[in-house]
Amino acid sequence: GLKHRREVAGKSAIFSGEHFVLEETDWYLLNLFRLWWHYGISFLRLQMWVEEVMEKFMRIYKYQAHGYAFSSLEELLRSLGGEAFVNMTQRSVAESLLEVGVTQRFVDDVIAAVLRSSYGQSVLVPAFAGAMSLAGAQGSTWAVEGGNKLVCSGLLKVTKANVISARVTGISLHSSEGRALYQVHYESTEGQGSAFYDLVVLTTPLHPSRSNFTFENFDPPIADFPGAFQPSVTSVVHGYLNSSYFGFPDPKLFPFTSILTTDTPDLFFHAMDNICPVNISAAFRRKQPQEAAVWRVLSQQPLDKHQLKTLFRSYYSVQVTEWQAYPRYDAAKALPPIVLHQNLFYLSGVEWVASSMEMTAVAAKNVALLAYNRWHQELEKIDQKDLMHKVKTEL
Repeated sequence: GLKHRREVAGKSAIFSGEHFVLEETDWYLLNLFRLWWHYGISFLRLQMWVEEVMEKFMRIYKYQAHGYAFSSLEELLRSLGGEAFVNMTQRSVAESLLEVGVTQRFVDDVIAAVLRSSYGQSVLVPAFAGAMSLAGAQGSTWAVEGGNKLVCSGLLKVTKANVISARVTGISLHSSEGRALYQVHYESTEGQGSAFYDLVVLTTPLHPSRSNFTFENFDPPIADFPGAFQPSVTSVVHGYLNSSYFGFPDPKLFPFTSILTTDTPDLFFHAMDNICPVNISAAFRRKQPQEAAVWRVLSQQPLDKHQLKTLFRSYYSVQVTEWQAYPRYDAAKALPPIVLHQNLFYLSGVEWVASSMEMTAVAAKNVALLAYNRWHQELEKIDQKDLMHKVKTEL
C-alpha cells in the first residue's frame, strides 16, 4: 500500500565558502557541458564506476530470492564482487576513483560535496560506502509518500509482530536440551521484565558509548567492537534565506533549492536544502526564494546565532536534532561479525560496510534467511561459492 512520493523540481549547486564551483541549470545538455568544461570526462568515469559496483551489488536480491544467506559481511561481499568488494571497505573512495581516471579536482569539488551531505565526512570514507552514497545522489532513489517511517510501521502490521514497548537492558545465555536459550531482560513503564527466546537479533550498535546493555553467561564474553560514530546535527529552520551570503544580493534571483559544500575549513555547515512535506499534493509548489521557507541545514556542530544570521536574514523557528548518525569510517577497519553466538545475530554491523536504509534492509533479510537455514540445518544455503552460476542453474 506504499506510494512513491512525488518529486518536486529544484536545482542544486556546490558552494566553496566564497563562490559556487558548480551550478545546475534547467537544461540537461548544458549541465553536461559544464561538467565536461570543468572536469573533463571525470563524471563519465564516475558514473561507469558506480554502475559497475551497483550492478554487482544488485545480485544480492537474486541470491536472497533463492534463500541463500551469508554468515559474515566478508562472505556476503565476496559473493557479490569477490575480494575487490572486501577491499573496498578498507581503502578510500578517493583512492579508488583516482585509480579509474577521475581527476583530483572532481574529487575535491563534487565527490567531497556529496559525501559531506550524506555522511558528514571526507573523501577518505571507504570506497564501498562512497559508492552507495554516490549512487543515491544520482536521483533514482525512492521516497515513500507520507514518510519513509511507514516502511517500518507497515512491516510490523504485515508480519503481525508482537511489539513490547520496552528498553532491553541485557541478554543472559541459558541452555535447554543442548540448545542455546536466551533470556532477554528489559525495562518498561510497568517495571522490569524478561522473556526467553530461541533466536535473538540485535539491531543496536555494539560500540563504546552506544551499547547500554550487558551480556551474561557467555564464554568467551561478548565485548563491544572498536569504532565510533559521527555526530550530526540537523537544523530545520523556517525563515528567509540570506541569498547575499551566496553571492545573490537580490533574493528573487536565487535559483537553488539544494546547496552542497566543498571540504573547506571555514564552512560551518555540510549542506542545506529547501525541504518539502512528506505528503505532497498536486497543488503544492515551492516557496519563491524571497519568501519564508523551511530549510534543513546539516552540520557537525549546533549552529550558533551568528551562523544562523549568516544563512538567514531572519527566521521564525529553529528545530535542532543532534544524533550519532553514521559510523566514523576512519575509526575502525575490521568489519563486525553477524553471528555472535549459536542463534544470536547482529544486524547493525552492516553500517560499517555502508550506512543506508537499503543496506539495512538487505542485512535484515540476510539475518532472517541465515537464522532460518541454520535452524533447519539447510547448510547448503549458507556461504555458497559461485552463486551466480547456481542461481542460473536453478532458473
